[in-house]
Amino acid sequence: MSVRSAEAIWQGTLKEGAGTFKTGSGVLQAPYTHKMRFEDAPGTNPEELIAAAHSACYSMFLSAQLTNAGFTPTRIQTTAKVHLEAGPTITLIELDNESEVPGVDEAKFQELAQVSKEKCPISKALASVEIRLNAKLVK
Repeated sequence: MSVRSAEAIWQGTLKEGAGTFKTGSGVLQAPYTHKMRFEDAPGTNPEELIAAAHSACYSMFLSAQLTNAGFTPTRIQTTAKVHLEAGPTITLIELDNESEVPGVDEAKFQELAQVSKEKCPISKALASVEIRLNAKLVK
């Protein structure tokens, strides 16, 4: 269907160096450093970008599942939390979803939410990582 790209440049040592990344479309471009990634310094990092990609992908996939089942979502909001542990290794991604979907019952919503967690392309790409979903249907 499509091929997307991004590039990163790193200069210097791990702790004293710095890098920049940019997406192929040019929409996103930002610096990143060791402190931004491992020490809560202001700025972005690869894990935050994974969280953004996963929350966006999951929301779109859930919208498609709901639409294909005959429901029109009003709002789908997903937050992804990517846990980076020693190693460094991404050990867990938590997806917190809150959706407004008129006419769907709780059981059907939960079924489609779970399918979306398992089958959205970013979830599949991150299959080696535990992914937890907390999906809430709001009226």
